[in-house]
Amino acid sequence: MDKVKIIGIGGGSGSGKTTIVRKIGEIVPNFACIAQDNYYLSAEYVSNTNITAFNFDHPSAFDTPLLVEQLKSLKKGKAVKIPQYDFVHHRRLNDTIYMAPKPIIILEGIMIYFEKEVRDLIDLKIYVDTPDDVRFIRRLQRDMHERGRTVESVISQYIDVVRPGHFQFIEPTKAFSDLIVPEGGNNQAALSVLVSFMKNLLDSAPV
Repeated sequence: MDKVKIIGIGGGSGSGKTTIVRKIGEIVPNFACIAQDNYYLSAEYVSNTNITAFNFDHPSAFDTPLLVEQLKSLKKGKAVKIPQYDFVHHRRLNDTIYMAPKPIIILEGIMIYFEKEVRDLIDLKIYVDTPDDVRFIRRLQRDMHERGRTVESVISQYIDVVRPGHFQFIEPTKAFSDLIVPEGGNNQAALSVLVSFMKNLLDSAPV
């Protein structure tokens, strides 16, 4: 396989990136998805009481060299072992997920366009642009229901690091995008364009 294409879906936390991936999966079957979140560095000392002791909203929070290495391998048609992350205990798991290359790889995450080395590997860059208040509410619901967080810790983290990190590291990368999708997975017109593009890529992919 020598024509693997990587589609990036970037945007702030809670913008609707995962919803877009899920809706694409309902229509376009032959692709694989990588979440940048899986490449967070371990920070087991973090808890609800000291949640800002590790800044998850800074580029240094990610194992970018590993991400670059694995994206390059997939582009060359080589399988990789994707790391897994425990967001309750803030650590990388020993278990990995085997991923074989597909004609299309979707890379989604908050800072996938920040590092040039990652950005240059992405063939189509999509930025999901969702209002701050909507993103915060989604993040609050997710962190409480899925990650064992308290309301106080979510709010503290959002004010101290998430919001500043968004405007410093994420919002500016909108300038690198090829397509801006307002309102994430609720934008049916943009989804239709994206699905059509992906189908064309799959039709032209080598068998």
